[in-house]
Amino acid sequence: MKKLGFIGGGNMAEALMRGLVEGGIFKPAELVASDVDPRRRQTIKRRLKIETTADNRAVLRESRAILLAVKPQNIDEVLRELATVFAPGPPGAAQPARPIALKDRLFISIAAGITLGRFTAALGPQARVVRVMPNAPAMVGQGMAALVRAPGASKADLSFALRLFRAVGDAVALDDEQLLDAVTALSGSGPAYVYLFVKALADSGVAEGLPRDLAVRMALKTLRGAEENMRRSTMDAAELIRVVASPGGTTEAALRKFAESGFSDIVGQALHAAAQRSRELGRN
Repeated sequence: MKKLGFIGGGNMAEALMRGLVEGGIFKPAELVASDVDPRRRQTIKRRLKIETTADNRAVLRESRAILLAVKPQNIDEVLRELATVFAPGPPGAAQPARPIALKDRLFISIAAGITLGRFTAALGPQARVVRVMPNAPAMVGQGMAALVRAPGASKADLSFALRLFRAVGDAVALDDEQLLDAVTALSGSGPAYVYLFVKALADSGVAEGLPRDLAVRMALKTLRGAEENMRRSTMDAAELIRVVASPGGTTEAALRKFAESGFSDIVGQALHAAAQRSRELGRN
């Protein structure tokens, strides 16, 4: 038996596999992954020395825990396929060659917008499911993930899932699944907002005469330095702004323009739009 199987071997799944192996949490021999793309299977096997297969049900049979990393539009098809390993089927139907008890498997999903209810409806009300909202920086070991468990999952199941995602950054447990829509809007989509801000900074620097490579370099370093300072400081954001913004100075002039343009309102509206879209995807 493998300790963990992956159904779906995309970039996020590979990042998690890498973090688990390089962090010494699992050995390659303790993991298995499936993917429909033979090139992805070859890449994972070559880079990480992890066993791969095209058979999702084989991953289910061979693993104590299964991480579902498939696209949301494919999740129902995958769940129907996996359910055949558990479900007895109608009278007279062929039974699974190697039946598995539902309680013997833990499912961890990173499929965006797919609710716990969708999983328990497909697999059974007692299914042990943990839903996770990770983000792209997990691919460089700086991810932020939020997790929530279904009623059938235990505290030990949640602890196991937290351990996985802390291998590629930070992770927190939530009691209310509905909060995952806000998490999606803030940290799930958040990297794109940061990229947009850095691009705007760099473009503006170029407009003021800086070479583009220097403008990008300065924007990135400024962002990283500000983040580190804010993380170490005991002051909140408003206090840190006051420290930098001397009265009558350049920073104050820039901040005044941000305020006149409704910067904080724009950010709030953007996050609300993302959260609303997450809710819509969950309903659909």
